[in-house]
Amino acid sequence: MKGTLWIFLSFLIFCGCDRKPSGQSEIQAAQKSMESVYDSVLAQQLGADDYGMKMYVMAFLKAGPKRDQDSATVARIQREHLDNIFRLADEGKLIVAGPFLDEGDLKGVFVFDVRTVGEAKALVETDPAVIAGRLSMELHPWYGSAALLQINDLHKKVQKEKI
Repeated sequence: MKGTLWIFLSFLIFCGCDRKPSGQSEIQAAQKSMESVYDSVLAQQLGADDYGMKMYVMAFLKAGPKRDQDSATVARIQREHLDNIFRLADEGKLIVAGPFLDEGDLKGVFVFDVRTVGEAKALVETDPAVIAGRLSMELHPWYGSAALLQINDLHKKVQKEKI
């Protein structure tokens, strides 16, 4: 019985030991882990700064002044709006897009990979829902992760059906 108790206590002591090198905090360990995965080539390809970030333009899609179209026209405009989204994404200009799911005046968001609000405005003006007046957009420069540039390729790997 004493032998069994000794083995059990030894096991508990061994399992409870701190296996980190002495004097190394968890933050330091996390930083070291992050340093080991840094890919300078990828960072440069994505245009990342030292923080892994870059400038984008974010668009808030809002309910536009002309929302009284008949249902067939609304369906056509929505299909053309989605087709425009896919075109801009395929061109690498639109990085993120999606609707808000509540019933407020904010209808969705776009994140454009462009250098200026003016460039984003020119892209917005190609959107059939904006042209028809169903949507308007508010544009803002935005600082976000450069890794967002890879989201569309990743999305294709998880998308089972097309919209």
